Amino acid sequence: MSKVQLATQVHPKVKKALEEACESRGLKIGHFIQEAILDKLEEIEDIADLRKLRAEPTRPLSEIVKELERDEKI
Repeated sequence: MSKVQLATQVHPKVKKALEEACESRGLKIGHFIQEAILDKLEEIEDIADLRKLRAEPTRPLSEIVKELERDEKI
């Protein structure tokens, strides 16, 4: 897998906390940051999916139960 360099500025205390966390757990900072970015991207996508689901029409539970009974699924 090819890689590109990513540069950013963070508060010195954040960098120190990152270094300490990675060192105490035997993790590489680059790997930690990549996983954190992927986790955040997934979270953003999940939030978008949730918003779409909330916009979908709903049906009463009684209607769903009747349908399942009719189809002999319950």
